[in-house]
Amino acid sequence: MKPVRLLLFSCISLGILYIQTVDAKPSTDLFFGEAIFYAHKGEYFDAISRLDAELGQYHGLDEPGLDSLHQFIDSAQFSVGDFELYYRMHQRAGRAIKSVIEGNVEPAVRNEAIYRLAKILLQKNQPVNALHAIERIEGEIPDDIRDDIEYVKAVIFMVNGRPTDAIEILSGLQGSNTHGGFAAYNLGIALLQLGEDANGILQLDKAGTTSGSDEGTRSIRDKANLALGYKLLETGEPELAKKYLDRVQLNGAFSNRALLGSGWADIALKRYDRALVPWTILAKRNVTDRAVQEVLLGVPFAYGKLGLHGKSAVLYGRALESFNTELSKLDASIKSIQDGKFLEALAREELKQDKNWVIKLRDLPDAPETHYLMHLMASHDFQESLQNYFDLEEMRKRLLKWEVDIASYQELVNIRREYYKPLLPVIEKKFQLLDSRMRLRIEQRDSLENKLQSMLIAPRPEFLATVAERVDGYRVEKLERKVKHLPLTNQSRQQVERLRGVLKWNILTEFHDRLTQAFKRLRELDGVVADLKETYRSFVRTRQAATQSYEGYDAPLNTLKFKVQDSMERIKSAMLRQGHMLETMAVNELDKRRKRIEGDQIKARFALAESYDRAQKAQEDAKFKKAAEERADQARALAEEMEKKSAEDAKVEAETKAKSEAEKETKAVEQPREEIKK
Repeated sequence: MKPVRLLLFSCISLGILYIQTVDAKPSTDLFFGEAIFYAHKGEYFDAISRLDAELGQYHGLDEPGLDSLHQFIDSAQFSVGDFELYYRMHQRAGRAIKSVIEGNVEPAVRNEAIYRLAKILLQKNQPVNALHAIERIEGEIPDDIRDDIEYVKAVIFMVNGRPTDAIEILSGLQGSNTHGGFAAYNLGIALLQLGEDANGILQLDKAGTTSGSDEGTRSIRDKANLALGYKLLETGEPELAKKYLDRVQLNGAFSNRALLGSGWADIALKRYDRALVPWTILAKRNVTDRAVQEVLLGVPFAYGKLGLHGKSAVLYGRALESFNTELSKLDASIKSIQDGKFLEALAREELKQDKNWVIKLRDLPDAPETHYLMHLMASHDFQESLQNYFDLEEMRKRLLKWEVDIASYQELVNIRREYYKPLLPVIEKKFQLLDSRMRLRIEQRDSLENKLQSMLIAPRPEFLATVAERVDGYRVEKLERKVKHLPLTNQSRQQVERLRGVLKWNILTEFHDRLTQAFKRLRELDGVVADLKETYRSFVRTRQAATQSYEGYDAPLNTLKFKVQDSMERIKSAMLRQGHMLETMAVNELDKRRKRIEGDQIKARFALAESYDRAQKAQEDAKFKKAAEERADQARALAEEMEKKSAEDAKVEAETKAKSEAEKETKAVEQPREEIKK
């Protein structure tokens, strides 16, 4: 079950990466909209800082219900948790969401908060706590996150060893537009985890034939076929395993392992020549991949099984040379990492602009050999640590910029002080003169208003006499004093009294009209006084602005400067620790790969020696066979020669014998004749 567990955790990590946060609702609050804008750009630090400031101002209002953020406050609080979660601030994100859960909110809002909290706990590798959280969901669930909640719940069940519950949920997600492919794959893994191998294989077969041409669908399809192929290899069904392994696309992320497994399936079926087809393709790929390194030993193994021990020995020798080269690269890479060049390469700005920046590391000049770190860089722990390092580097750059900004502000304040300081005494004298005049005019206006208001109760017509009437009154008064002491006639005194009467009559009869006109003129004077006050306030503001443009800034700027310097030291210390941790992780990964290659090197040496012995033995056997054949040919030729010689000797002997017999016969015939003659 160990391979199945590995597949399970790989699918869970893939599923977690797929889970997307629900976008915040569109708002008319400009500051909330600005925070969402930065979040969509991936700048979560700016998004959090702006939204925190906006929420802090909102909660500090006497009447927050009148603020434009009020109708979006739930979405804003959720967004803070999401931004903090994306910024890997899991503790703060958890606290923010828990405060929403424990508050007096609607069931739909509470369930959404519980779902997000469960997702946080799952990412923090706390499956039990995530299970307790997700089981608290009850009642109304928002439609836009219903499938998300169900999928996360199924993943949590699988991690906690409850495949039966996960199967029930995943079965209902097969038709989901967002989670259908992941649900199909995870359903097969859950069935295998439950022990239902037959159903699990059928489900993975179904997941491996899903339609779709997008990258996510192709990846799920390849992953399902790869998992199914290796599962069948483990259960001893290489023929069927090869069928599924051959479905994996040749240029995908899982192609190397698929080619390797396809070759081993042929080896299990003792089709060594057919195993060389996928393995030869794989052997030409990047040697830093583990599957390629394994196939460097597999190809000569297959040739050895085919009896081509010489070819096998040559390929084992090449594999040994390749392993030696890779060990040298690993040693150089470890030294480069220890010298700090690895972190310098990771911190390059041009790399982070591209989503494939990890792959492009290998193309950098004088960069460490990062080929062996691809799997490490793709892992969740390394990515989290690396993003923390990037964030620290970004904050360090911000602090450096803030130091420059603070110095610029201080320089600006000094320039303003040098400019305004000699001008302010002259401005102050003009201000005092304007102030005294304004006070006098306002007092005069107030005195007039008081007199006019009193005349509404106790009329005093003489107060509204014109200048000419006042002059005439003074003249009449002089005449009255004169006629009083002069011996004039009654007619003269009557004329003077008549003048007084006419003058008084005019003043009394025109009093109301004059009072009305006086109030009108007073209102007009109010406009003039208002303009005067506005001029006064403008002057005050200008003088204050001039003063405040350089006064009171030294202490805050110095405080900020000290805070920036203190933060810079803390960030440098944190970056050293984080960088050391990244370097340690990288060195450990490279050391692990080095040990594996050393093991492969030992295997290659033994296999090379064995193949060489077999090739030498085969060569000696061939020589012995050839010598034996030559000796047999010689013996055959000797035998033929001897046989030929024997035939010739027999012929001569026969001829001799025949001749002898003939001579005997002749002698036998001639002897009687001689006797007769005798």
